[in-house]
Amino acid sequence: MKAIVSLLDKLLSKFLIGLMGAIVLVVTWQVATRFLMSSPSSYTEELARFLLIWIGVLGGSYALRTRAHLGIDILSTKLQGRQKDMLMIGIYLAIILFSVLILVIGGIKLVALTFTLNQISASLGLKMGYIYLVLPLSGSIMVIYSIDVILDALKGRTSFEEVN
Repeated sequence: MKAIVSLLDKLLSKFLIGLMGAIVLVVTWQVATRFLMSSPSSYTEELARFLLIWIGVLGGSYALRTRAHLGIDILSTKLQGRQKDMLMIGIYLAIILFSVLILVIGGIKLVALTFTLNQISASLGLKMGYIYLVLPLSGSIMVIYSIDVILDALKGRTSFEEVN
Protein backbone atom coordinates (compact mmCIF):
# COMPACT_ATOMS: atom_id res chain seq x y z
CA MET A 1 0.00 0.00 0.00
CA LYS A 2 2.83 2.40 0.83
CA ALA A 3 4.35 1.93 -2.64
CA ILE A 4 1.02 2.79 -4.29
CA VAL A 5 0.53 5.84 -2.06
CA SER A 6 4.10 7.02 -2.66
CA LEU A 7 3.69 6.71 -6.44
CA LEU A 8 0.32 8.46 -6.24
CA ASP A 9 1.89 11.29 -4.20
CA LYS A 10 4.56 11.86 -6.84
CA LEU A 11 2.17 11.66 -9.79
CA LEU A 12 -0.44 13.88 -8.18
CA SER A 13 2.01 16.56 -7.10
CA LYS A 14 3.69 16.67 -10.52
CA PHE A 15 0.33 16.73 -12.30
CA LEU A 16 -0.88 19.59 -10.10
CA ILE A 17 2.34 21.51 -10.76
CA GLY A 18 1.78 20.99 -14.50
CA LEU A 19 -1.82 22.20 -14.24
CA MET A 20 -0.71 25.29 -12.30
CA GLY A 21 1.92 26.05 -14.93
CA ALA A 22 -0.66 25.59 -17.67
CA ILE A 23 -3.17 27.93 -16.05
CA VAL A 24 -0.49 30.60 -15.60
CA LEU A 25 0.40 30.34 -19.29
CA VAL A 26 -3.24 30.38 -20.41
CA VAL A 27 -4.15 33.40 -18.31
CA THR A 28 -0.97 35.22 -19.34
CA TRP A 29 -1.85 34.56 -22.99
CA GLN A 30 -5.37 35.88 -22.43
CA VAL A 31 -4.07 39.09 -20.84
CA ALA A 32 -1.51 39.52 -23.62
CA THR A 33 -4.05 39.05 -26.41
CA ARG A 34 -6.58 41.30 -24.71
CA PHE A 35 -4.34 44.26 -23.92
CA LEU A 36 -1.49 44.01 -26.39
CA MET A 37 -3.35 42.88 -29.48
CA SER A 38 -6.79 44.29 -28.60
CA SER A 39 -8.28 40.97 -29.66
CA PRO A 40 -8.85 38.56 -26.76
CA SER A 41 -8.34 34.90 -27.43
CA SER A 42 -11.70 33.13 -27.55
CA TYR A 43 -10.79 29.87 -25.85
CA THR A 44 -8.54 30.93 -22.96
CA GLU A 45 -11.27 31.87 -20.49
CA GLU A 46 -12.96 28.50 -20.83
CA LEU A 47 -9.67 26.61 -20.70
CA ALA A 48 -8.64 28.52 -17.55
CA ARG A 49 -11.99 27.65 -15.96
CA PHE A 50 -11.56 23.95 -16.74
CA LEU A 51 -7.98 23.97 -15.43
CA LEU A 52 -9.16 25.66 -12.24
CA ILE A 53 -11.81 22.97 -11.75
CA TRP A 54 -9.20 20.23 -12.06
CA ILE A 55 -6.73 22.09 -9.80
CA GLY A 56 -9.38 22.69 -7.15
CA VAL A 57 -10.78 19.17 -7.04
CA LEU A 58 -7.45 17.32 -7.33
CA GLY A 59 -5.93 19.86 -4.95
CA GLY A 60 -8.54 18.77 -2.41
CA SER A 61 -7.23 15.22 -2.68
CA TYR A 62 -3.67 16.45 -2.21
CA ALA A 63 -4.75 18.58 0.75
CA LEU A 64 -6.31 15.48 2.31
CA ARG A 65 -3.01 13.66 1.94
CA THR A 66 -0.97 16.48 3.47
CA ARG A 67 -3.68 17.18 6.04
CA ALA A 68 -3.90 20.77 4.91
CA HIS A 69 -7.70 20.96 5.11
CA LEU A 70 -9.28 23.15 7.74
CA GLY A 71 -10.70 21.22 10.63
CA ILE A 72 -12.30 21.60 14.00
CA ASP A 73 -9.91 20.09 16.51
CA ILE A 74 -11.75 20.71 19.78
CA LEU A 75 -12.22 16.99 20.42
CA SER A 76 -8.98 15.73 18.92
CA THR A 77 -6.82 18.01 21.08
CA LYS A 78 -8.40 16.56 24.23
CA LEU A 79 -7.82 12.95 23.19
CA GLN A 80 -4.56 11.02 23.20
CA GLY A 81 -3.25 7.65 22.13
CA ARG A 82 -5.76 5.02 21.07
CA GLN A 83 -8.76 7.31 21.57
CA LYS A 84 -7.29 9.81 19.13
CA ASP A 85 -6.57 7.00 16.66
CA MET A 86 -10.18 5.80 16.92
CA LEU A 87 -11.42 9.34 16.27
CA MET A 88 -9.14 9.56 13.24
CA ILE A 89 -10.45 6.23 11.94
CA GLY A 90 -14.02 7.52 12.30
CA ILE A 91 -13.18 10.75 10.48
CA TYR A 92 -11.49 8.94 7.62
CA LEU A 93 -14.33 6.43 7.36
CA ALA A 94 -16.68 9.40 6.93
CA ILE A 95 -14.34 10.77 4.24
CA ILE A 96 -14.43 7.40 2.47
CA LEU A 97 -18.23 7.33 2.65
CA PHE A 98 -18.50 10.85 1.20
CA SER A 99 -15.88 10.17 -1.46
CA VAL A 100 -17.51 6.96 -2.64
CA LEU A 101 -21.11 8.18 -2.59
CA ILE A 102 -20.72 11.73 -3.84
CA LEU A 103 -17.48 11.90 -5.81
CA VAL A 104 -17.09 8.40 -7.24
CA ILE A 105 -20.68 7.18 -7.74
CA GLY A 106 -22.17 10.64 -8.30
CA GLY A 107 -19.24 11.62 -10.50
CA ILE A 108 -19.55 8.50 -12.65
CA LYS A 109 -23.27 9.17 -13.09
CA LEU A 110 -22.55 12.79 -14.06
CA VAL A 111 -19.84 11.76 -16.53
CA ALA A 112 -22.11 9.10 -18.06
CA LEU A 113 -25.00 11.56 -18.34
CA THR A 114 -22.91 14.25 -20.03
CA PHE A 115 -21.50 11.74 -22.50
CA THR A 116 -25.00 10.40 -23.19
CA LEU A 117 -26.37 13.91 -23.76
CA ASN A 118 -23.27 14.76 -25.78
CA GLN A 119 -22.76 17.97 -23.82
CA ILE A 120 -20.02 20.03 -25.50
CA SER A 121 -18.19 23.09 -24.16
CA ALA A 122 -18.86 26.31 -26.01
CA SER A 123 -15.41 27.56 -27.03
CA LEU A 124 -13.18 24.51 -27.01
CA GLY A 125 -15.72 21.97 -28.27
CA LEU A 126 -14.65 19.46 -25.59
CA LYS A 127 -17.06 16.88 -24.29
CA MET A 128 -17.94 17.98 -20.76
CA GLY A 129 -17.65 14.39 -19.55
CA TYR A 130 -13.88 14.73 -19.81
CA ILE A 131 -13.97 17.78 -17.56
CA TYR A 132 -16.18 16.00 -15.01
CA LEU A 133 -13.90 12.94 -14.93
CA VAL A 134 -11.96 14.74 -12.22
CA LEU A 135 -14.74 13.95 -9.71
CA PRO A 136 -14.50 10.13 -9.69
CA LEU A 137 -10.72 10.38 -10.12
CA SER A 138 -10.34 12.63 -7.10
CA GLY A 139 -12.81 10.58 -5.07
CA SER A 140 -10.82 7.41 -5.80
CA ILE A 141 -7.60 9.12 -4.74
CA MET A 142 -9.24 10.29 -1.50
CA VAL A 143 -10.38 6.73 -0.79
CA ILE A 144 -6.84 5.39 -1.29
CA TYR A 145 -5.34 8.07 0.96
CA SER A 146 -8.00 7.50 3.63
CA ILE A 147 -7.47 3.73 3.63
CA ASP A 148 -3.73 4.32 4.07
CA VAL A 149 -4.31 6.55 7.10
CA ILE A 150 -6.80 4.07 8.61
CA LEU A 151 -4.38 1.16 8.16
CA ASP A 152 -1.62 3.17 9.82
CA ALA A 153 -3.92 4.10 12.70
CA LEU A 154 -4.95 0.47 13.19
CA LYS A 155 -1.29 -0.51 13.35
CA GLY A 156 -0.60 2.31 15.78
CA ARG A 157 1.92 3.94 13.43
CA THR A 158 0.40 7.39 13.18
CA SER A 159 -1.15 10.15 15.17
CA PHE A 160 -3.64 12.79 14.16
CA GLU A 161 -1.06 15.57 13.80
CA GLU A 162 1.49 13.67 11.75
CA VAL A 163 1.73 13.83 7.98
CA ASN A 164 3.07 10.72 6.24
